[in-house]
Amino acid sequence: MSASQTKFYLDKQNAKWLGVCAGIADYTGIDATVVRIAVLIGTVLGSGALIVAYLIAGYIAPSKPRELEYSTPDDKKFWQGVRANPTRTVKAVRSKFRDIDRRLADIETYVTSSNNRLANEIEKLR
Repeated sequence: MSASQTKFYLDKQNAKWLGVCAGIADYTGIDATVVRIAVLIGTVLGSGALIVAYLIAGYIAPSKPRELEYSTPDDKKFWQGVRANPTRTVKAVRSKFRDIDRRLADIETYVTSSNNRLANEIEKLR
């Protein structure tokens, strides 16, 4: 995936009308039904500006490309986290890499140390 995954797109696959609410839901991670209800309430209580904004967004915003579809729910959750707080996501990735690096160093230390039991196990495998 690329940085284009962090842009707002219309979600035509989950759309009811133009895909604006589904796109907002995908972008923010909020359930699409909640976004649709909020837009409906805003339309009823508002002065009609929300309808104009909805129509403008529906015609100006690009549709979500097929190659940006999520392959797993974890992938979707990750990219929604990136959009919500990129700094936190970078810190989480760095933390995972540090943990992997530490574990790899522990394995390397174990394998390269003078360990007679490990040497005997390796000899048994030959």
